[in-house]
Amino acid sequence: MTRGQGTSGRPGHGSLLARQGSRSGGTSAVGVTGNPTVSRRRLGSELRRLREISGMTTQQVAARLLISQPKISLLENGRRNVKPRDVRDLCGLYGVRDQRRVDDLMRMARESGRQGWWHAYDDIRYGAYIGLESEAAAVRCYEAQVVPGLLQTSAYARSVIAGTIPQATAEQAARRLEVRMRRQDRLRTTGTPLRLWAVMDASVLWRVVGSREVMRAQLEHLIRISAQPHITLQVLPHDAGAHPGVAGQFTLLDFAEATDGSVVYLERFTSDLYLEKRSDVRRYSDMYAHVQARALSPDGTRRFVEDVIKVYAGPEPSPDDHSRSR
Repeated sequence: MTRGQGTSGRPGHGSLLARQGSRSGGTSAVGVTGNPTVSRRRLGSELRRLREISGMTTQQVAARLLISQPKISLLENGRRNVKPRDVRDLCGLYGVRDQRRVDDLMRMARESGRQGWWHAYDDIRYGAYIGLESEAAAVRCYEAQVVPGLLQTSAYARSVIAGTIPQATAEQAARRLEVRMRRQDRLRTTGTPLRLWAVMDASVLWRVVGSREVMRAQLEHLIRISAQPHITLQVLPHDAGAHPGVAGQFTLLDFAEATDGSVVYLERFTSDLYLEKRSDVRRYSDMYAHVQARALSPDGTRRFVEDVIKVYAGPEPSPDDHSRSR
């Protein structure tokens, strides 16, 4: 089977999306979005830009406004809601004299305080990620353990949740399943659906999650959904050897607006990590390109998955078979 080198449509950092918009030294146009997570991120980025133009440090701003320096950093990183009053005070400190500009930023602050659909599930800790995913134009993900959430069937997702969060109550598990299924609406959106590139380690296909029947249905779902033009699926076979993805799962989210830089998302057991520095994004983009190059092509992946489906459709191996395979 062929590897992923030379496959058409493989994304490259910087050329992945046709980005629009521009930045000037004096005035910057910041797009308005109905997504509160992205609004906070855009607003924070613009507040940072204005502070840097003014020549002030975050410590100086904190001292002048009698607030903590970490609060300034959280506001600029989009990790904390920005109140219109905060925007007014910061603009005054930074010497922004254009009242229309101040009004626009205050309107963004009010919008960033709204709640997305995922806020109704306040017990789901990765709400920030869902907010970014719901606005992203493209997602590139590498998974070493399970099928990516955007591609999971309901039965498979239910088994993953039960196995990875055994302490969850039936109600909590049902809510997590509902969130996971709702996230997949982005792939079914008419017009401009989410562009998804997914690379999975071959172990994902052989790890029996739920049951052999659940796995067979899940893999058949992968065959069907990967036929859609906005979804590219590749499998990294075991004989690919060591590769940049051995450290674990990672996801890159890319956005259509020029002011929205890409984000690297690293999911961990007790907490998640978001990387937004250009050097970090570039590093993970390069890692993803290497993983894709080592993976089977999309056509080779479909043939590989079909072969695994045949195994799940056949008789279950006996204990003696397992012992001989070790």
